[in-house]
Amino acid sequence: MHPQWLRSFVALVDHGSFTRAADHLDLTQAGVSQHVGRLEQELGPLVLRRPRNLELTPAGRALLDYCREVGAAEEHLRHRLSAADEKRGEISLISPGSIGLTLYPRLLALQEKHPGLSIRHRFAPTQEVVEAVLSSRFELGLVTIRPDDPRLAVEKFAEEPLELIAPAGERVENWEDLQRLGFIDHPDGEAMATRLLRARFPGNPGLHGLRRSGFTNQIALILEPVSRGLGFTVLPQHARESFAQPEKIQVVPGKREVCDTLWLIHRAEWPLSRRARLMLDRRTFNRTHTRHV
Repeated sequence: MHPQWLRSFVALVDHGSFTRAADHLDLTQAGVSQHVGRLEQELGPLVLRRPRNLELTPAGRALLDYCREVGAAEEHLRHRLSAADEKRGEISLISPGSIGLTLYPRLLALQEKHPGLSIRHRFAPTQEVVEAVLSSRFELGLVTIRPDDPRLAVEKFAEEPLELIAPAGERVENWEDLQRLGFIDHPDGEAMATRLLRARFPGNPGLHGLRRSGFTNQIALILEPVSRGLGFTVLPQHARESFAQPEKIQVVPGKREVCDTLWLIHRAEWPLSRRARLMLDRRTFNRTHTRHV
């Protein structure tokens, strides 16, 4: 259906007569009538012409709803394509939960400074982040494993230290202490714990030999069982810093530090929007503890 036919139909409904609709569109009355007639040839009767008003048929009401939806979609498209305006429009970021706990408040602060911005942020594991950026559902993503897909532009964003976290007051000196406490697992728990514990306890029998004391996939809840003395876990520093009861947990010190590199990804085929570049300005994150690289 030709867009001009739809515009003529909406104008007819909004203004209540062919004459006023034609004036509004700067067309002739015959032109508006012809456009509506073309629509009726395809869809059946749309308007009942009364002496003093017009009445929509069920098909007319359905078409009007469709026209409103098309108008909203067009406005949404224009909104998304307004990449030149750095202080209006959507900033979309998908990231691991740990760094997300730190970045999200910073993004909200940016939105408070520029109310025309809209922040859309999602926590997700690396594979989901990559898929979301490749499908253009999110403009920016952060991952802990560097992807090699040529469709993605990849650059180092930050480093996140991993921490061995245990209940406050517990003695954690050797592998037997970890076995006694038990491991609180999470979606990235095995990978993180394997890297850190390999460095802290060389020659250890491996994570599979440790007793599992629990599991949760909610980043904000992983330290809750640890704080209750139910086990230990391994998390990035930012996840631990966001925990509301720091007095109930402890970071077990070690001679060897292990850091995860965070990689910033976006589609390589087109430039970043100015809104995204505004977000990536290091001043946006100048109060975080992330080691920017």
